[in-house]
Amino acid sequence: MSLISISDWIDDVSGPDYLWFIKYLSANDTRANNTHQAGPYIPKQIVFRLFPDLNDSNKKNPDRFIDAYIDSHSDAKTVRVVWYNTRSRNECRITRWGGAASALLDPESTGALTVFAFRLDDNAHGNDLRLWVSRHPTEEDIIEERVGPVEPGRNGWRLWSRNAQIQQELLGQLKAAKRSCHLPVDDIPSEWLDVFPSPTAIFEKSLDWRPMANSNVDVRLMQRRQCEFQIFQSIEEAVTLPVIQRGFSSLNDFIDQAQTLLQRRKARAGRSLELHIRQILVEEGFKEGRDFSWQPETERGKNPDFLFPSESEYKNPDFPSSKLNMLAVKTTARDRWLQILNEADRIGVKHLLTVQQGISLKQFNEMSENGVQLVIPEPLINDFPKSIRPSLKTLESFIGDIRLNL
Repeated sequence: MSLISISDWIDDVSGPDYLWFIKYLSANDTRANNTHQAGPYIPKQIVFRLFPDLNDSNKKNPDRFIDAYIDSHSDAKTVRVVWYNTRSRNECRITRWGGAASALLDPESTGALTVFAFRLDDNAHGNDLRLWVSRHPTEEDIIEERVGPVEPGRNGWRLWSRNAQIQQELLGQLKAAKRSCHLPVDDIPSEWLDVFPSPTAIFEKSLDWRPMANSNVDVRLMQRRQCEFQIFQSIEEAVTLPVIQRGFSSLNDFIDQAQTLLQRRKARAGRSLELHIRQILVEEGFKEGRDFSWQPETERGKNPDFLFPSESEYKNPDFPSSKLNMLAVKTTARDRWLQILNEADRIGVKHLLTVQQGISLKQFNEMSENGVQLVIPEPLINDFPKSIRPSLKTLESFIGDIRLNL
């Protein structure tokens, strides 16, 4: 049991002497898929900025030890920050957490939203580290109220700090390193700089950059979503950064701007994955209203994301239940999969597509026992334990099954 509430913890580590790195723990981070990574991945640019002495290519696997406190679980460790710089491996991780006994490496923490709060010294370099591993969705919601929605995946993490200088410095380095769909300000439509575009408009822009209509649907989904996220970040920077640089005349002005920023992020995160799935279905020859319904209504005003073949057939008692299917769409599945169980009473097996990077065996067994079939984009399959990979459906195989059932 934690000795501090998450709200108090956030207040405690929110000063300008902290830099937050926020991510959903993947199966590689927690060892749920039995790999030997032994600790969470942190982008090199962040590690090198916090710990400059590790940026030494003349030394094999340079490292340093720091004190880490997992405040959510009242645990403390001396951990190793290391740059693996061999020919076959080039990444930074934080290791030596104590194995599965640590809340951070516990397979059941796979998919948990986690805050790494690095305490900065007088030179804005890393000192010690405090962490919060979310234990349930309410804690995740509280964190995202502060920083905005966080995407799962290797590139979906967020940085947050009241030390605006180090945050902008790191974001600039990361943007230069890898932002293939980044839009320079001159390429952003002028009307988007005046009125922030809708999630649909940004989604449509990603289709222009990543048409890919004849490519594998799983690869298409992942690459388009990454591109769309980068476009959103480009516009957000172009619109918001000048406002921040000008400063604020009152606390209320600052709060209003922060709330506007969070609402934009929530609006995009809440719609993005559904828009991409809907587009792919249309590209694969499915007609909306005949072969599938998006955001239909079932019993008790429930709204599954997608019904097959349609809402009208679902509500027709003479239509056989065996030919009905549903697809729920959630960026993360940990705990939130329970929300889909009563969305369509006529459908026994409920399909759930997620882009979460892995789950534990216990989580998978609980889903299976409750009639939930996971649909995982093919590039993410290897993030799941080997024993359950044969039981996962790719988006391509799901679409194939639906096509045969029409």
